[in-house]
Order: sequence, then C-alpha cells, then structure tokens
Amino acid sequence: MIIPCIDLQGGKAVQLVRGRKLALSVDDVLGLVERFRDYPILHVIDLDAAIGTGSNGRWIKILASRARMKIRVGGGIRSVARAEQILSWGADKIIVGSAAFRDGQVAHDFLQKLRARVGPKQVILALDTEREQIVVRGWRQRLKLRPADVIPQLEPYCSGFLCTFVDNEGTMKGTDLAWFRKLRRVTKKPITAAGGIRSQKEIHALEKMGMQAAVGMALYLGKLSGS
Repeated sequence: MIIPCIDLQGGKAVQLVRGRKLALSVDDVLGLVERFRDYPILHVIDLDAAIGTGSNGRWIKILASRARMKIRVGGGIRSVARAEQILSWGADKIIVGSAAFRDGQVAHDFLQKLRARVGPKQVILALDTEREQIVVRGWRQRLKLRPADVIPQLEPYCSGFLCTFVDNEGTMKGTDLAWFRKLRRVTKKPITAAGGIRSQKEIHALEKMGMQAAVGMALYLGKLSGS
C-alpha cells in the first residue's frame, strides 16, 4: 500500500533531497490533501519542528481535523504533552524519532512515559538511517546505532516502525530492498518503508515483505513508474 507524504516547511509542502536540498515546494497544501484523497493513510511531517527552527502546528491541526483519511504526524514530537496534543487534534498515530534516543542510546524513560500516557497502538517509531546508522534531529545528527540493533528494545513501545533509507531520499534513484529485507527479519511488527521509492515494482516487492511504502517525490512529480 502506498502512503503519500506531506513534509511541511515554512507553511509549504516541500520535497528535499536527503533532508537537505530543496527539490520542490508546493504552496497549496490543502490541494495536495485533495489530490491524495483516495489513499487511506497520509503522513504529515513537520520538518521545521524536527530540526528545531519553527513549527507548522497550525497546518497539522488543520490537516488532522479536515482530512478524510487517517493522518500520521511526525516531526519534533519530543514530549508526551506534544504527543497528546497532536492526537487530540485528530491524528490517528504519532511518529516519534529523535526523542526515542538520548545520549546515543534508547530513551527508555521517555518511551515508558509515552506508552503509559498514549499507549503503544498510537505510536510509530521512526528509524531514519544514513550510511547504515540511525540519524536524528532532522537527519543532522548520526548515532552509533543500527536499526537492527535497537528494534528489539523498541518493540514494546510502538505499533510499528517507519524506516527511511535516507541515502536515497528524494533522489528518485530507487530504494534498497535488500536493506528492508534485513529489517523484516528482525521484527514482526508493521514496517513502513521510505526513501527513494520510485516504482510499482518496488512497492510490490515491499508488499511481499508485508511493508507499506511511504512515497513523496515520485508522487509529486507523477513519475511513479511501473518498473
């Protein structure tokens, strides 16, 4: 299944290459939601909140309350109060990345509090990976951790994982199916794959692994190829 992505920066929907270089920008955020109306799930990520330079909370509140599909929201969710607020706006699930780690290790204290307050069913943990290591803070900080090493520790706190192959994010070069196969062997929990996905062939391969595909650039450009 395809999950479209709306990444918010400065009140606009953007697509970045590897989280850095701006590739395209869309002013009509609500128009994008209408364009994606037939998909059952939508990812909305606040990039400004993720890197600590601002917030697109106004837009997230609007999208979470108006969209017909289920909304999963991530980006800068670093407190239980923020998680509860976004869920109260109508988000189906929250996506937590950076806050799941502290001092280069799994932040068990925070995750235990999050589980106690909102429950694991409403939490997706993001494992964004570049050069085989987890990256946080809007992909600006690299940890000496690999997803396969920490997934067993994280499983009790979430309903599934969002795993992004950052190396190819926004490049339209395709993703790394072998890497996702390795992750599939580590956990039975749902995995949403992201990062460079550009073809129906890749999406079908991920579906065979039992994974959903979060797609951005290929959908925006209308270049989701068949092979």
